[in-house]
Amino acid sequence: MLPLDAAAPAWPARKPRLLLVDDQPVHLQVLYRTLSAEHQLFMATGGEQALRVAHEQLPDLILLDVVMPGLDGFAVLRALRAERDTADIPVIFVTAHSGEDIETRCLEAGAVDFIPKPINPSVVRARVHTHLTLKFQSDLLRTLAFVDGLTGVANRRQFDERLNIEWARAQRHASALSLILVDVDHFKAYNDHYGHQAGDDALRRVAACLREQVRRGTDLVARYGGEEFACLLPDTGLEDAQRLAVQLLEAVRAMAIPHRHGGSGGVLTVSLGVATRAGPARPGWQPALLLGLADAQLYEAKHRGRARMCAAALGDDGDDSA
Repeated sequence: MLPLDAAAPAWPARKPRLLLVDDQPVHLQVLYRTLSAEHQLFMATGGEQALRVAHEQLPDLILLDVVMPGLDGFAVLRALRAERDTADIPVIFVTAHSGEDIETRCLEAGAVDFIPKPINPSVVRARVHTHLTLKFQSDLLRTLAFVDGLTGVANRRQFDERLNIEWARAQRHASALSLILVDVDHFKAYNDHYGHQAGDDALRRVAACLREQVRRGTDLVARYGGEEFACLLPDTGLEDAQRLAVQLLEAVRAMAIPHRHGGSGGVLTVSLGVATRAGPARPGWQPALLLGLADAQLYEAKHRGRARMCAAALGDDGDDSA
């Protein structure tokens, strides 16, 4: 057996999560005995159940039987690839059928490997290990591509992608979506006086402060550009977004980073613009509209003297700034 401590550094600290799919319980038992020592296992005995478990558990790898009543393995794989959450989960086909034709069909369908039955436990463990290593390395590269190198929070690319995704999800579920834009006040003066290294350190500290306050797993803190950050808040109405914005304002001020050349009270501060889409989008509305409203509220906060937040909701006709 290949020990997990020999895996690449990209491997997570937790046990890898595998979904085993076979309509024959005896085959599931064999796979369970083969893999349970080193992995967290989930099992399904049919295609519909496999899709449900895959969406609920998001396994790292799926071992999928080809021939099953109802949805067969090929139909399950097509359904997995059609959904964003499961599209990148690697699938190994496991089947009693043999021959070049079935193996070729499995690989052409999008499986990463093919294992014939009856299984050889050592071969299964080795192939699972190999494909988990490749999967985790790919995850690491994907993560690095979406992380801001200076601050460690999400970068603009990830923010843009998530904004579109959350906008569409809010539309499907008629749920609220809020956005907070955060700008470091008088940052050019800070850089000019304290130097760019100190400026970089200040941005890292502000990013860490924002991430500490924005704690839900569904929320996103991103570096939007320069000294500006964005907090994307699904399922969050205007009042809750305003409340969080005040927390962010106070938390940054409480760090007491000296700024005697433009800061309020001699410390580094931020200005914040809050925008909320409270329900379904009206015809013609796009994610850029939410971003534009947050930017307008940020401009208003700066215009009023900085070190404060202003907020508004899309579609409101009255004065919604705060």
